[in-house]
Amino acid sequence: MLPGLRLRQARERLGLTYRDVERASFELAARRGRPELVLHISRLADIENRGVVPGLHKLYTLAVVYHLNPLDIFRWYDVPIEDCFPDGEAFHAPQTHLAAPPVSLRTPLRFDPAFDPKRTELLSRMVEKWGKLEGVLGNGNARHRYGYVGLQDRRMVPILRPGSVVMVDITVRRIEDDNWANEYDRPMYFVELRDGYRCGWFQQDGTRLLMQPHPLSRCVPESWRLPEEAEVVGRVVGIVTRLNEPWNSLPGEFPAARGDSSRKVP
Repeated sequence: MLPGLRLRQARERLGLTYRDVERASFELAARRGRPELVLHISRLADIENRGVVPGLHKLYTLAVVYHLNPLDIFRWYDVPIEDCFPDGEAFHAPQTHLAAPPVSLRTPLRFDPAFDPKRTELLSRMVEKWGKLEGVLGNGNARHRYGYVGLQDRRMVPILRPGSVVMVDITVRRIEDDNWANEYDRPMYFVELRDGYRCGWFQQDGTRLLMQPHPLSRCVPESWRLPEEAEVVGRVVGIVTRLNEPWNSLPGEFPAARGDSSRKVP
């Protein structure tokens, strides 16, 4: 069904005329102080009957007035909003940064009867039915944000590879660097700086924050003043990474990483 027809049906189900929608859009624009939210009758007719695609502000007005989820309207226009996160993974960035969370996550609903959790298995073969766990990675949970480890950020190689996506618990901002037995248990944190981000092992000494890179990374420690130069975003509680990628196996390919990671501790 054409999106314009869907919008017309949504309007008619509410018993709204073109003039009702226009009047409501003026009220919304006045309330928000945004004239871009005004939806004139002629534009509404073009959207419904001539296949004109509404701009972002008009789309918001339609969602408000018709009591629709704006994400549903995106889907009507074949905008794959659910795939924004996985599509974004295909476009790697050189610098470490925070990222918007995925809209949804596939989760197993029913396993094959032969599935034995004690054995190592290929999960895709053992799941009989998949479903969507909406908002599981942060949409409805303000506790978590997502960070991306830049392709030039080799400070935590090999335990945290460039191109990894990390889940950050922003409710845990106190640096704790004790009660761990090995490097895999040692807590990692995501930290915001004036000129970017760092992700890895940290120690706090009074108002000084020290980052200790992995010894095999060949990067030197770095240090900043708190809170003037650095702010702890949260603790890393999950990692998704790719193996055998060129940026993982060819460290000489990213000389800038060494230079950027060689700031000596004052």
